[in-house]
Formats: sequence, C-alpha cells, structure tokens
Amino acid sequence: MNQHELIAEVFERQARRREERRAFLKFAGASAAAVAGTAALSGCGGGGGSGFGTTNDVNTAPPQSGLSDGDILNFALNLEYLEAQFYSFAATGAGLPANLLTGTGTQGAVTGGRGVTFTDPVVRQYANEIAGDERAHVAFLRSALGSVAVAQPAIDIGTDPNGAFSSAARAAGLIGAGQSFDPYASDENFLLGAFIFEDVGVTAYKGASPLLQSSTFLSAAAGILAAEAYHAGLVRTVLYAKGIAAPTLIDATEKISAARDTLDNAVDDDQGVRGSNGASNIVPTDADGIAYSRSTGDVLNIVYLTAATATKGGFFPNGVNGTINASTSG
Repeated sequence: MNQHELIAEVFERQARRREERRAFLKFAGASAAAVAGTAALSGCGGGGGSGFGTTNDVNTAPPQSGLSDGDILNFALNLEYLEAQFYSFAATGAGLPANLLTGTGTQGAVTGGRGVTFTDPVVRQYANEIAGDERAHVAFLRSALGSVAVAQPAIDIGTDPNGAFSSAARAAGLIGAGQSFDPYASDENFLLGAFIFEDVGVTAYKGASPLLQSSTFLSAAAGILAAEAYHAGLVRTVLYAKGIAAPTLIDATEKISAARDTLDNAVDDDQGVRGSNGASNIVPTDADGIAYSRSTGDVLNIVYLTAATATKGGFFPNGVNGTINASTSG
C-alpha cells in the first residue's frame, strides 16, 4: 500500500466514524433534554436554557475541586475556539461566524489566519472535515452552556516572528531567532501546526472529564474526546507517512513534543510520531496502552507558551475567559 492509499484509507475510516459521532451528539442532546424535562416535572428544574439543558444544570453540585461543570465546559470552549479558528481559516480562508463568538467575559479578535493552498487532495479533505467538526464542537458547547457560555477571547494564530506559532516553533528548534513559522504555507506546515494543538486537546479532555459531575455532560465530553483523538491520530498518521520520504517532518514532531514537555510539568510523557527502532508511534500512550492526561494548568502552560504561572500569553495573548484561566509553575 503506497502513501496516498494509506492516508486515504485512514481518511475513509474517519469519515464513517464521523457519522457515528454525529448520531451520538444528537442522542446526547435528546437525552439531556429529557433529563431537563424530568427535573422540571419534579419541581427541581430551572426555566429557560438551551435544548441541552438549563444553565442551572452546569452550575449546580460543584465537585470537591470547587469547580462547576460550567467552569470545566467553558475551559474546553476556550480551547475549541482556538482549534476551530485555526482550522476554519486554513480550510476556508475565513474564521467562525459572529454568532458563535459572543458570551460572558471579554470578546476578543483573531490575529492572523489565512487559507492554505493545499497540494495534497487528501490533506485538503482532512482540513475541511476537521474544520467542520471543530465548528460543531464550539456550537455544541455554547448550546450546552447557554447564557453562561464564555465569549471567544483574543486569539493569535498569525505568522508574525513574535507571534504564537513562531514562538512555539522557535522553542522547538524548528526556526532560528527572528524567523517566522507559517502554518499556512504548505500541507506539511499545516500538519505541524495541527500537531501542536491536537495532542493537547486529547490530554485536556481526558484530564478534565473526571471532574464533571453530570453523567450527561460526561458522556458529551467523552464524545468530543473521541473526536479529538480521531483528529490527533489522523494528523500523526499523515505526518508519519509523509515523513517516510521526508524524515525532517518526523524529526519536527519529536522537537515539538519535547518543547511541550518542557512547559507542562516535570513528567516526561509527551511523544512524537517516531517509536522505538524508527517504528510508527501513532497513539502516544503509557506502558499499559493508556493515553495520558493533562491538568487544566498544564494545558494552559502549553497554549500560553510558558512554564511559569501565568494568566495570558502565546495563543491567548489576553488569557482565556472563565474561572479556569491560570497556568501552573512546572
């Protein structure tokens, strides 16, 4: 099987799973509406809210951490804004519509972002599909949160030498001082830009999911986690496949992985796409084959591009909106 056949096969499998995932999201929404209706009949429900449930649903019964389900889902929504804007610009040349940007907190603008002139039709199809998935995640979380959904914060996805992508690439040793990294310049650069985000999203959902109190919201978060894992696996697969002919691509994933590991915590668990003896490493796991987790602070260390305690920086120059907004000191 040649490179394009391998990538096409992976893409076709993901497309089939996407339909299953959409069916799940519809089921989750219907289930939540039923739960809300039952609560209202018993005198425990609140009025208003979205079809996913009332806004009271996400703010009641906070776990021992002191965070409500709304706090956790809003943290996820900030990350989804970032991913959705990057993929939307890369695939279509335009960002999210204005009706998906409003909410509580300070609404910010997007710096940078443009369409990629793809040369590989499979990568183009992948970009279009994942852009649609990420837009759907934003809409879904906003619907679940209702009136307490946070607005999109300021986001930097540009190509300025001092911007977030260039700073991340420089920290990984991909470019030198004063140079810029442009994730929209080629198929390969786009994939490396996606690689920066995707593994972080998977570990963020896995780390945050146990904090959710509502089984309905936990099921929904698990569905989004699965979607993000499919995305991450596909990005890693394509990078490894292309890296067989261009080994510097695989080297770049190792460098990005090492840079992320210097930011989040003292544990060395991030992994590139190269395994032992040069074999593929499509699924980064521990010795038991289990994907690892990141705390919210660890995740913000990476997207803020700092190993210190901070409330802004990197891809979120003014910070994220919501209760969970500070990175931790590694």
